[in-house]
Amino acid sequence: MKTLILGAGYAGLAVATKLKPTPGMQVTMLERYPYHVFWTRLHEAAAHNTKVTLPLAPLLKGTGVDMQNLTVDAVDLDRKEVTTKEGQTFTYDTLVVGLGSVTNFYRIPGLAENATELKDLTDAEDIFSFVQRAYDASYTGNRDIVVGGAGLTGVELVTELAQRNEILSKERGLPPFGISLVEAGPKILPVLDDALRAKAQATLDGYGIQTLVGHRLMQATAESVTVQTADGQSRVIGAGKIIWTGGIQARDIIKGEKLQKGPGNRVVVDATLRVPEYPEVFVIGDMGLGLNQDGKPVPTTAQHAGQQGRLTGKNLMRLAMGEELEVYEPNTLGEFISLGGLMAVGWMKLPWNQKLAMTGGLAHVMKRASE
Repeated sequence: MKTLILGAGYAGLAVATKLKPTPGMQVTMLERYPYHVFWTRLHEAAAHNTKVTLPLAPLLKGTGVDMQNLTVDAVDLDRKEVTTKEGQTFTYDTLVVGLGSVTNFYRIPGLAENATELKDLTDAEDIFSFVQRAYDASYTGNRDIVVGGAGLTGVELVTELAQRNEILSKERGLPPFGISLVEAGPKILPVLDDALRAKAQATLDGYGIQTLVGHRLMQATAESVTVQTADGQSRVIGAGKIIWTGGIQARDIIKGEKLQKGPGNRVVVDATLRVPEYPEVFVIGDMGLGLNQDGKPVPTTAQHAGQQGRLTGKNLMRLAMGEELEVYEPNTLGEFISLGGLMAVGWMKLPWNQKLAMTGGLAHVMKRASE
């Protein structure tokens, strides 16, 4: 059984590291980088230039997986072919697609052209470089930063940037730059309950971050964003750097005549995370529309991607040995949000569907343990 694993993000890496050399299995992983990126820690790289990568080769030792550093360009399910940007073509008997997501700019005029994303190391490097320039005495442009989207990524980014802002302001003797967090919805961090959200908001306020909930971003230029309030009032906010974290969608890289897609361009999969019309294909992580026990889409988080990957690794070995596949049963263990440095808030799942709320250093430790 010739198996291809596409991508070494949280989902793809979980598949590969779950595998053991199995008779009849020949496994190849295609991944453009020779390292795994901790995507959930990119905000740390953006603010502090923190290292957030791990070499893949040692992690794949003993798995029987052959890794090739190539960039996937197209996946044709009808032809059972995967082509790379380097011009190579791979065929497969079994395919695992875990290529993640891309930023959704929602067709907001000027946003894709003028905003930085936070989806890759190069994005983090770009943001870090701006912050450094903003504290150069010779810099004459607008120093303020506007971040769109007050979900997990946006909140983690602004708090980390605020912490860096304080450090550099003291070191360089310059006033701190302004940070604005713009959110179209009525509240920040909708995944949290009111008490934890209030603690997170208090932290934002303590850093001096301007939080604008109920403000829809309508347009972006190289130097400003235009936002609109619920009552239709417009406001222009100047910025030296605009960062958009307000939404994602699955990569549009898989083609197949019978392929079905759902919200966010995610591929419809069955209870074993296989594409019903193409049962030799597993789609996991941000790209797959995995469902929970209530039939609702599973969140696109690292913990769920890891769960899907580990199950798929087990199922690949079961498939090779002619055994019945296990069904996917997602389990949300908790949700933790970093608020700069060692500060975090979140909750952990307890028996009998109870939740334990946490704040501060303990929540930070739990967040790291869950990544």
